[in-house]
Amino acid sequence: MALSTLETLRLTVAALRQRTGESQAQLAAGIGLTQDKVSRRQAGAQPWGLDEVDALARHWGLAPLDLLAGPTRAAESMTWPPGTAAPRQPVPDTFAAAPATPATAPAAPGPDPGRRPAPRRRSGPYTPVTPVPESWVRPGERDDAPADTAAEQPAAAAAAAAVQAVDYDRGPDGEPAEHPAAPCEQCGRPVRHRVAGRPLHLGGWCAPATVDVSGAGPVQAGPAAAVAALVQDAAPAPDPTPADQAPDPTPTPAPAAPAPASAAAPGRAARPASAPSAAASRSEYAGTGRDLGYYLDMITSAVEQALEEHDGDTEAATTALEKRAIPNGMALFDATRVGGNYEHTVYPDRLEFLSKKTRSGADDVWEGRHKWENTPLMESVRRGDPAEVAVDVLDTNAAYCSALKTHLPIGALVHQPDGGFDPKRSGIYLLPKRPTWEHPDLPDPIGNRHETGPVLLDGATVRLLIRCHKLGLADAPHITEAWTSGSSEGLLEKFRRVLTQARENAIADGDQITEKYVKAMYAKFASTIGESTFNRDIRRPDWMHIIRSQAFANLWYKAHRAHKAGIVIVRLRGTDELHVTGETDWRSVFTEGRLTTQMKLKDQYTLPLTRKRSA
Repeated sequence: MALSTLETLRLTVAALRQRTGESQAQLAAGIGLTQDKVSRRQAGAQPWGLDEVDALARHWGLAPLDLLAGPTRAAESMTWPPGTAAPRQPVPDTFAAAPATPATAPAAPGPDPGRRPAPRRRSGPYTPVTPVPESWVRPGERDDAPADTAAEQPAAAAAAAAVQAVDYDRGPDGEPAEHPAAPCEQCGRPVRHRVAGRPLHLGGWCAPATVDVSGAGPVQAGPAAAVAALVQDAAPAPDPTPADQAPDPTPTPAPAAPAPASAAAPGRAARPASAPSAAASRSEYAGTGRDLGYYLDMITSAVEQALEEHDGDTEAATTALEKRAIPNGMALFDATRVGGNYEHTVYPDRLEFLSKKTRSGADDVWEGRHKWENTPLMESVRRGDPAEVAVDVLDTNAAYCSALKTHLPIGALVHQPDGGFDPKRSGIYLLPKRPTWEHPDLPDPIGNRHETGPVLLDGATVRLLIRCHKLGLADAPHITEAWTSGSSEGLLEKFRRVLTQARENAIADGDQITEKYVKAMYAKFASTIGESTFNRDIRRPDWMHIIRSQAFANLWYKAHRAHKAGIVIVRLRGTDELHVTGETDWRSVFTEGRLTTQMKLKDQYTLPLTRKRSA
């Protein structure tokens, strides 16, 4: 079976690396990539780009067409280093040249007529020979073709050749076999076909849909249209009405209205359904054009299955979904990581300060938890000036879900004995002492810890301290040692977007089952990715600390924003409670609502406290 162009290129790169003796790291440095990216391209997780093919050709001193022609042609044309002669291969002793013939020896006879002459190397540009598909029609044989289809044959022939060149899975009838829908490893769009067992579009045609202006579905353009027509599933058309059946002129009575929800059995309710058009419009996240429908269907299918298993009992279905939140959340996270730029480490070497000292204890990293109150304001209230202070308790929506957008280390943490801070890295940092905070009307960025001596802080807290230094509120943190790795703010970004969109859809539909299910997924994900017996898929205690500290940092940013607007901060609690007072209305600073970018009123009370706060 013929190899595809990408498979041939991967074989050629491996052969040239062996010929030159280069490692992946040396090759990556020579073409301007990282070793991880080269490894993913050679493993088939990501394709080589055309610009990268040009970089490989320049690196080895050959033409791009020679590189794509295969290992043999590339090895013959390569110069290493570029501009010099190709490296000589060592000749084994078995094939070593025979001793020179003495001068007195008779002249050698002429060439053996039965021996094949050595092939002569081409002097002109190399043109690779590609097998011609049977469906391709030569230009001179198209005279009998209709005029309106003559222009479409080259595109269709190219599409057919692309489909025949790949090693796709076939069914018993020889046609591409259909599988359950899965995200394509290249573009992330759902696909029902497999190429060598992997979910990919046939021929590598991953063409995104353009804007639908006619209502007939996404519009494709170029050769991708021909391939998409071969591999995409067409929507089933409704059965046409037979011509001999005329429509009944008698008006059809309107269907009866469904029974109200109050008539249903207690504790049992059907999951609210939205209109198909509304569901389709809400599959894109915040107007970014990213279609999250496949991942949202994973959440919807789990909810529908739980309701079916428990005969519509909402309480039992919610309990079952919360119990399955950890494995289902990890499956959703793995699905969103398909086609990602980085391959994160799941089980790095365990560091001593990231290990729990006891079964129910904690490790040595401080997360900067907030349990702060405005001491000068409390003292003035006790003195009776002012006599009463009305306090509003604001609540942050989905604090841990928003905290998933943070800088996380990709690989295992590496010790840096010289300390310092690199914004492109993240991990755990050692400070010789607790930073000084001299603003009694603003909460301390690292919480209420007042112990003396060195402190271990994670990357989110250190970035908050650096922001405070830029705002002129504190000195820059002094870092003496660090344990870091290359970081990315997008490791959990797609996972966060899916959960955020699913939560917003559930709130709009009044679907409390899905809302509680999504809350359980992101809350348990943040709490079990450290050391937990319930989550064996990943063990990253550094991720756990950074995510939780990012939630604390987000609340501090909200408090500072309110303080700049003239609002008095009374208390700060945990990751979501912000107690405020003052003449300035907090609604002029924050938008009231239940979305992740909004704040909602949780409670109200008066200082000094004369009653118990509501739950």
